[in-house]
Amino acid sequence: MSVITISRGSFSGGKMLAECLARKLGYRAVDRDVIVERAAAHGVTQEELRDALEKPPRFLERFSHKRYKYLALIQAGLTEEVRTGKVIYHGLAGHLLLGSGRHILRTRLIAPMDFRVRMVHERLNYTVSEAVAYIQKMDDQRRRWAMYLYGVNWDDPSLYDLVINLDHMTIDTACHIVSAAVHRRCFELTPACRKALEDFALASKVRAALAVAPATEGLELEATASDGVVSLKGKLATAGQLADVREIALNVLGVADLNLDQLSPPVQ
Repeated sequence: MSVITISRGSFSGGKMLAECLARKLGYRAVDRDVIVERAAAHGVTQEELRDALEKPPRFLERFSHKRYKYLALIQAGLTEEVRTGKVIYHGLAGHLLLGSGRHILRTRLIAPMDFRVRMVHERLNYTVSEAVAYIQKMDDQRRRWAMYLYGVNWDDPSLYDLVINLDHMTIDTACHIVSAAVHRRCFELTPACRKALEDFALASKVRAALAVAPATEGLELEATASDGVVSLKGKLATAGQLADVREIALNVLGVADLNLDQLSPPVQ
């Protein structure tokens, strides 16, 4: 009952692997578009959210707070989608947005360039040189995206539990390897892991609600949750925002109480 994330370069077979695992394990395969659609329910357009996920850092550097807002919405949408387990997410940065935990199998898929070029040619009808240039551009954007937002090297193998290279194996073989790893006890969604995922989803929902509410949208807060009690940490812009934060957070379904002791008052 794990959550599987698949990180890969463009046209590296991530969707094919996710669909194979969904059939083999009986899991749901979820892509970026599902998360964007869910996140857009908060009033941000799907185009803006896709730009936040796809465009290089200079797009978000012009709107530094929008980076926080968009990521809060995307993270809330993703955690809500996967919180019950048995999900394969093959969109961008799932292994970063969901953090780590024994119930999350963070998979990295690597494909040789000729495989990727062939996929681009079949789907987009690009020439070989056009396909190579397109792949290199997309990979560079993803590396810069991960470094700018999380300060990590997207290619760093330590970010993943399992790295699979398709150079000498098929998608079916890769599917067998990942499904075998899921059935190991270390990746089961135990009651404790399920609780951690539910808490993370609730904290993400609160952070997203505060990010879009007019009274608090300028704040950038950290949120954690445990048994319905949400703790918030960060700096307020005005003294009156404490009441706004309390009202907005308590209106989020699942919040039983708040801990606001770590909210700092504005500098006088």
